[in-house]
Amino acid sequence: MQIGIYGSGTSETASKIIKKILNDSDIESFNITKSKNKHADCIIVLGGDKGVRNYFHRTFDSTSPVLGISEGEASGFLAQIELREFSSFVNILKKQNFTIEEVPRLGVKIDGKNVYPVLNDVAVFSSKSAMLMEHTLRVNGDEVWHDNSDGIIVSTPIGSSAYSMSAGGPVLFQDSAVFEIISVNSLDVTRRPIIVSNTSFIEIDDISARLHCEVVLDGLDRYKVKKTVECSKFIPPAKIVRLKKDTTGISALAKKVHLAEDLLSMPPSSKLLLKTLEYEGALTQKDLANKTLLPDRTVRLALSHLLKKGYVKKKVSIRDARQKIYEISKIE
Repeated sequence: MQIGIYGSGTSETASKIIKKILNDSDIESFNITKSKNKHADCIIVLGGDKGVRNYFHRTFDSTSPVLGISEGEASGFLAQIELREFSSFVNILKKQNFTIEEVPRLGVKIDGKNVYPVLNDVAVFSSKSAMLMEHTLRVNGDEVWHDNSDGIIVSTPIGSSAYSMSAGGPVLFQDSAVFEIISVNSLDVTRRPIIVSNTSFIEIDDISARLHCEVVLDGLDRYKVKKTVECSKFIPPAKIVRLKKDTTGISALAKKVHLAEDLLSMPPSSKLLLKTLEYEGALTQKDLANKTLLPDRTVRLALSHLLKKGYVKKKVSIRDARQKIYEISKIE
């Protein structure tokens, strides 16, 4: 059995720990780099959900199943195993006694140019917050609406518990063969999210605002858009290894639904910090202020609220003991 290890942006220590555990179990492994990308029976990706998304955003082999591993507490949909417990699951991996879940992806074109497929969502907004964006939505060539709103989100089932949930969209079961589309804070108070088949061709056209507009892919990368964004089902889907029988997408979804009830009463700043930590991973207070553009005092108060509720935990940074970093706690 050949296992590839991918850990861009994660510590070398974690990669070495994984490699040693595999070697002790007589499993061959190699580190994946841009120049070294041979076939693997399974790919271990470090860095939690963010690491898994980053892996699939690269031009690596997308046919091999991926096992996501979190260096902290695993509370996501894509990475279910924590580094500290990996050794207890290595025999299951060696015997290949695991299930493989196919996670749908969205193919994206911006002004006719292909960009990488996404696992969670495609969001289109004005480059400046609190500025209206005009757009026309078409599905399979038919106009659905012409709208003025803060923006629009197209989400996969796995992304429905992320940004789109915060924007008022429904939470979808992962095996649903659909995508959802949400117009965010529309001027039309009757506007509601819509669900379409995942075989649909989705076109967001005639995009305009006072300033230029941007497409945000999986909450990570931003691209300028002049007029049109096209979305459709991407083949092949992402293949995710599930080692724990009781930690499937459905159980993770149940935890998210519980969180959604509390989200309704949370201040907007707390929601934004939670979403930023979910996409970016562990961050310092300064990093959070820079990424959210919120005032330092607002970030401090929001973190205090989240810490009190138990949704965020604080720990000492490994790189600098003088700094505190914040990350999402495991939701029970």
